[in-house]
Amino acid sequence: MRVWQLGFPILGSMQWVIRWYGMGKTSTPSRLNLPGRAAWLTMEAPGFMTLLYVMRTMPAMHGVEDLPWQNRVLAGLFVIHYTYRAVLFPLLQPSMAPIHLYVWAMAVAFQLCNATCLGSWLAAYGPTTAEAWAAQSPLPQFVAGLAVFYAGLAANFFHDEELREIRRRRNKKQAASSGKGEGARSYYEIPQAGLFRYMLFPHYFCEWIEWAGFLMAAGWSCAPAWAFLVNEVFSMLPRAVRGKAWYVERFGADKIGNKWAVIPGVW
Repeated sequence: MRVWQLGFPILGSMQWVIRWYGMGKTSTPSRLNLPGRAAWLTMEAPGFMTLLYVMRTMPAMHGVEDLPWQNRVLAGLFVIHYTYRAVLFPLLQPSMAPIHLYVWAMAVAFQLCNATCLGSWLAAYGPTTAEAWAAQSPLPQFVAGLAVFYAGLAANFFHDEELREIRRRRNKKQAASSGKGEGARSYYEIPQAGLFRYMLFPHYFCEWIEWAGFLMAAGWSCAPAWAFLVNEVFSMLPRAVRGKAWYVERFGADKIGNKWAVIPGVW
């Protein structure tokens, strides 16, 4: 847990000084690159698989005969998110850039640590009775957390789909130019739908909203949920800020205008 709470935020913060990031728009040729779709699925799927395994095996080890419904619902939220993120996301993408082996390995480590900590809390170390849940997260707070989570999930999917649509148009234009013998060209657009009008990485922001909702439902004293949210912000915020620099370099500051990177009014 200490490694998860301290180690990964430090590693995530290193992205402020290390410009290289071997996936997505910043993917570069390397012998250590892995195919995008397969790498994405195999680096994200260990999360929900590990959590399900822990939830299946740990309660009996600690004398817990039947987990409260809240534990199962929270585990379900985690599985729903990662079913989309790990399985559906790479299948829906029109194309995916290669992912470097180092990025893949760090993502797998992230998933294993996160799922083990959250799963252990849900399976045995957190509330395991109705009375404990009444003190940890009263029903109105739990329901409000669920609403925030699902709002973030829906918004996350919406903005991901906007990026996919841009990629579909780009692929069509590239195919058309190649068919005319003009050679392959790179086409890029600035997304405009939804929160893209105000920031360049709303899909990151909405994912943070998801896990803030999860934290609210789990109760504000849930250390693994706090660690997850903090790790997400520490790992994704530098990428968003560097991503904005990429947009400015490619399109010019006048085209980007007053768009924020990921947190309106802050960053």
